[in-house]
Amino acid sequence: MALIATAAPAVRPVGRSARLHRWARRWPLLPLVLAVLLLAVPDDGAGAGAVLGVPAPDLLSGVAVLVCAGRLLFLRRRPLTVAAALVLGLPAVGLTLATVTAADPAAALPGLARYLQIFVLVPAAVLLLVRDAQGFRIVAGSLVVLAAVQGATGVHQYVTGSGASYMGEDIRAVGTFGPSDVMGMATVVGYGLLAAVAYALRTPAGTPAWLRPWAPVTAALLVVPLTLSFSRGAWIATAAGALAVIALTGARQAVRALAVLAAAGTVLVGGFGVGSEMISQRLTSITQVTSAPDQSVNDRYAMWAAAADMWRERPATGVGLKGFPTHRDAHASIGLSAGSDTAGAGQAFRKQPLLSPHNMYLLVLSEQGLVGFVALVGSWAALLVGGVRRLVRARARGSAAVDCGLAAVGLMTWQTVDFLYADIGGPSTVLTGIVLGLAAWWALADPERTTTA
Repeated sequence: MALIATAAPAVRPVGRSARLHRWARRWPLLPLVLAVLLLAVPDDGAGAGAVLGVPAPDLLSGVAVLVCAGRLLFLRRRPLTVAAALVLGLPAVGLTLATVTAADPAAALPGLARYLQIFVLVPAAVLLLVRDAQGFRIVAGSLVVLAAVQGATGVHQYVTGSGASYMGEDIRAVGTFGPSDVMGMATVVGYGLLAAVAYALRTPAGTPAWLRPWAPVTAALLVVPLTLSFSRGAWIATAAGALAVIALTGARQAVRALAVLAAAGTVLVGGFGVGSEMISQRLTSITQVTSAPDQSVNDRYAMWAAAADMWRERPATGVGLKGFPTHRDAHASIGLSAGSDTAGAGQAFRKQPLLSPHNMYLLVLSEQGLVGFVALVGSWAALLVGGVRRLVRARARGSAAVDCGLAAVGLMTWQTVDFLYADIGGPSTVLTGIVLGLAAWWALADPERTTTA
């Protein structure tokens, strides 16, 4: 007599078991979330909450990498796909070559460790630790929380005149990063604003009704501290990221979103007069950088020219990681000043040395040569193009995780545009690795992981 086996229906965990199941799935994200949130701690000059000289956010990013490695080794989690390993591992080739061929390889080793952390290890850890769309939202949501805290601090600095010095007044919003890292708050707020815009345009299913209005409200409010940062590069990068997100939602919704953004900008900046005169001057200066540049623009042009000259001298492998400061004076024009003046936000006046070209593409080209440039920039291009392609397909199929795709593409667009005016450095640098990891998760993770709610 044949025995007929019947499959028992899957039992979904309930009560305490359900909570333990959710915790088991989410706890690996804790180091990443803490790495983001601890950037709200005021910087004392050694990094936010430094431990043995290592800033806590960087330390926690290392913990995230170790957790990821542990899960791969002991839980037999599937490693990176071939495509993901190629895209995320390719920069290591150029970095290693630039270190080996540097005039002083030992001096280049700290640069190798930093680049591997930000552009290889942390993105790979994020890709592997974020298991589904909900995990993506948790990490991206921490960026929004950090942006709200830093943005509120920046607005308070402007209102009370306790910010960094700008045009003779201590009004520049820099958050807790201080005047030595004026791009820190602008970077954080730009990230948070774009994540909030993405969720406002495609609110995830199942979001509580009381929570739904907060995404557009938060995005609108973050325009204020971003504006008061007086950072032209951050303005341009955020505008590019927002336009990319809006354009990829569809024509009809894009028109409505642009109308809302225009109205919000008019009310918050024009209606309330939030720094309107200085903002107008700053906006005008964007189009005057060639006709009537100020000293900061002259310095930037001089450093860009120096970086290009270094590359022409060693086109294949560059001058080596951390080599730009050493070779700067031999290649810069006499118009380059000794440094930029910083003051305010609780710090005394000091001269900030100019140790990079403030253009990530030129920094990579000068220090890593054409080999490193193709490897690193090619990796970023693959993430952006892959993210856009998957987003278009997900939107056509009605995927529940389109909000994640919008956030990933918006953040990656911000990063690639901002690198035209800035490079890595400062406490907020660890966020670059996390953002690249979120973009990698959307562009390179298994399709089923990026199409579920």
